[in-house]
Amino acid sequence: MTDNIKNKLDFLKKGEYKKLRRPLNEKIIRWDEGVCEMDMQTYLLKHMLQNEEPLLYEGDIFGFNRTVYETPVGYIKDKCYALETGNVTPNYEYALGVGMDAILDRINTKLKDCTENKKRKFYLSMKESISDCLDLADKYRDHALEKDNKILYDALCQVPHKPATTFHQACIFVKFIQFTIRCNRNIHITLGGFDKYMLKYFMADLERGVSEDSLFEILEDFFININLDSDIYYGAQQGDNGMSMVLGGRDINGNDRYSILSHMCLKAAMELELIDPKINLRVDKNTPLERFEFATRLTKKGLGFPQYCNDDIVIPGLIKHGYDPIDAHEYTVAACWEFIIPGKGFDIPNIHRVNFPKAIELATNERLLYCENFDEFLKEVKKYIEAECTSIAEEMIKNREKATPYLSVFIDDCIERGLDVSEGGGVYNNYGAHGVGISTAADIIAAVKKSVFEDKFCTKQELISAINGDFKDNSSLRNYLLSCPKMGNNDDYVDVFAGFIIDIFADVFSRYKNHLGGILRAGTGSAMEYVRCAALVGATADGRRKGDTFGSSYSPSTITKLKGPLSCIQSFSKHDLTKVINGGPLTMEIHDNTFRNEDGIKKVASLVKTYISLGGHQLQLNAINREVLLDAQKHPENHKNLIVRVWGWSGYFNELNIVYQNHIIKRTEFMV
Repeated sequence: MTDNIKNKLDFLKKGEYKKLRRPLNEKIIRWDEGVCEMDMQTYLLKHMLQNEEPLLYEGDIFGFNRTVYETPVGYIKDKCYALETGNVTPNYEYALGVGMDAILDRINTKLKDCTENKKRKFYLSMKESISDCLDLADKYRDHALEKDNKILYDALCQVPHKPATTFHQACIFVKFIQFTIRCNRNIHITLGGFDKYMLKYFMADLERGVSEDSLFEILEDFFININLDSDIYYGAQQGDNGMSMVLGGRDINGNDRYSILSHMCLKAAMELELIDPKINLRVDKNTPLERFEFATRLTKKGLGFPQYCNDDIVIPGLIKHGYDPIDAHEYTVAACWEFIIPGKGFDIPNIHRVNFPKAIELATNERLLYCENFDEFLKEVKKYIEAECTSIAEEMIKNREKATPYLSVFIDDCIERGLDVSEGGGVYNNYGAHGVGISTAADIIAAVKKSVFEDKFCTKQELISAINGDFKDNSSLRNYLLSCPKMGNNDDYVDVFAGFIIDIFADVFSRYKNHLGGILRAGTGSAMEYVRCAALVGATADGRRKGDTFGSSYSPSTITKLKGPLSCIQSFSKHDLTKVINGGPLTMEIHDNTFRNEDGIKKVASLVKTYISLGGHQLQLNAINREVLLDAQKHPENHKNLIVRVWGWSGYFNELNIVYQNHIIKRTEFMV
């Protein structure tokens, strides 16, 4: 790490620059009826950009720093039009390769021959938004000249108007796209396959004599720079900002795309130890063990990434769901884990969630007494899960996204079709939902089977009364239920029910199309719903008390006593996960002592490789120490930079809501 990078890292961590931000001048903007949504969104972006002023920090070679910490909200009469569309990867490769002026020319050409009023309005909105964004870029260029920042000035004389020609220019262009789209009030805009679309600029610089060390310094500087305003961009919790990056993967011809740039990105993340970018590594059964070992060294840092995505499962799963094979091989991830195609469409992967334990709670309370045997109960459970999935699916297809003409600039086919991305201008327009509490749901079914129908430890009424009373006067029954088979120990007795749930989920969703003709995608993720959905469910037949949270995404319940890491990955890789291709990882906590020596690193790397070989689709690891986390709760001032994986993203432990802190502390710590 150079002195320049050390100084900039120190500048970031001190956070004094945040004091330079100010509130937005006129945050709420109201219109009477008659204003169309597209005109309103175009004006709101203009208003936001006009409030932003060029701001350069010492040695700043990227620019585009937020000076306003708010974004405007539009109202037509009393209806709010806050734009929170996101989980999209723009087509950086196209924009970097042609420049914004060429995109404007393309829009002007379409306008010439366009007679349809609606399309003309769309083109004019795109054109105005691009011009407003370029005006800000020009202000930054002029400001760089005033500040005698020749490096940035020279770069801004080329980009974003013209195509990028160097790695540094390409980084600025990416920052410009990120900055302006977020000023457009879109959220969770990812970096996508950074090592793919940036590689040609990196290699061109090498060929013209720029040293690897110089390029690595630019890369680390870029990583630091995108963290400067990450606190402004967040979702459910601070750190949930969508700044994900995907590295590696196989192309359509089976070629491994892991490159020198991919390796440098992992190395930069390892050195800087920042929450962004959140690294996702595409791997498969043929990925060499050495790569897993190097990635494990990043896991050792305690950042909660890389998250691993298995091409052997994801690509066939996407193709099975109707994605073109070429596009499927280009997949990236949304803010957390949802599989999306960069620049190709408007998949909205987290519209809703299915609460599986809730469905089984209802089945238990309403139908168990009438079931003569377990098969009858299982049929009732299936009916209730189908009803829950159907209800959610029918709710999802009512979803309508708001117009976002500027975002549409970076989505393929929108310009060609003259259609906003919210109206189907892109190639893919699929919706997705999380499947919450799958392991808890499987555990509940297994516990009912064993306690009532096999061991006859209790009657049906005794079980119902105990769970409705939160086990307050029935600790012996609760202890028995806690001892029943739990998912995560490679026990088919319970694991089979996870497959049962997945099959129902996927089957129901396969029957629906949304209003744009897109499919509904089932997934094993949960996001924050392992807390929110759990709060809607009372005590359950697996021994869980009312108020206890579920496991995160496709992971063991927090009440499960697990045998070990191998049994855990075996449980969560034995089903056909191509059916639930909306994504959702197995999350495992590894005690940080494991990483103290080379032998531990090799063991963790081998565990990850085994999970991929077994057919798991996604995996994320947290290197944690429960004692450190508990101390951080008591003495947060001593752990300001403590980072953890929360659900599909990493954040600073001290910035998390206490319920998420406690959930991480409750998860099983494995020794490998």
